[in-house]
Amino acid sequence: MSEIVNSLPRGSETILIVDDHETIWDFLIESLQELGYSVLLAENGLDAVDIYAANPKMVDLVLLDMIMPRAGGHETFYKIREVDPDAKILLSSGYVSEEEVDDLLHQGACGFLAKPHRLPVVARAIRDAIDHGCLVPA
Repeated sequence: MSEIVNSLPRGSETILIVDDHETIWDFLIESLQELGYSVLLAENGLDAVDIYAANPKMVDLVLLDMIMPRAGGHETFYKIREVDPDAKILLSSGYVSEEEVDDLLHQGACGFLAKPHRLPVVARAIRDAIDHGCLVPA
């Protein structure tokens, strides 16, 4: 795996992972730390909003699962945006309606990553979102 990791885009920014599945967050934390990122974890949407609010301007990107207990991704997206209208948020899910994703993409989400995650896809999407921002479609 280290050969693959060595060829991927790296960074030193802080990423907040919001996911309720331990196997997902274990994979993401280990992989992203190996790429040089600092990683924070929230196991549900309410914790994500608290962590984001407690770390103003320190979280560079939120990787947000769409289906979780205690505030799903849709609600969490809007609550984080209340704290910081410029928050960079990448959506993630194994199953979610296209309408729900499209709605948040039109509200400025940086993109959508389907589960199961593939590290090259995740690494490039994170780097792209951090470097180029999230554009609201015209």
